[in-house]
Amino acid sequence: MSISGPSSSPSHITFGAWNVQAEDPDRLATFWAEFLQVAPQLSIDSAYLPAAGAGGVPMMFQLRSDPRPQYQVAHLDLTVPWDRRETEVRRALRLGALHEWDVLDEYPHVQWSTLSDPEGNLFCLAEHPPVQPKQR
Repeated sequence: MSISGPSSSPSHITFGAWNVQAEDPDRLATFWAEFLQVAPQLSIDSAYLPAAGAGGVPMMFQLRSDPRPQYQVAHLDLTVPWDRRETEVRRALRLGALHEWDVLDEYPHVQWSTLSDPEGNLFCLAEHPPVQPKQR
């Protein structure tokens, strides 16, 4: 397959937003707005959350028109600073998330907790240990 166009210019594709169908877009947007600490922009049947700072992910919540799928094919992986995962998990739980499971000892470069938001959408909170300087 060939795509025509300037080959000397790199692609500048950026992440526009994470779109989620919701039974109650306002309620779900409110959970995520509180967790990400951003102000939601609510409308009649949708809600928008701006990115939470540089590198953040904008989110769009739209009214679900079909029944909820039986399983989830994608989820958000969010990174928190080292030693903040447990604190952020507790904060998410206070806001209405559910704790699903932890992966703490399987990989040396990351540990994470998997949660679900108030409508059952999975997301992970991951932390990476500090890199140790190499000894000479």
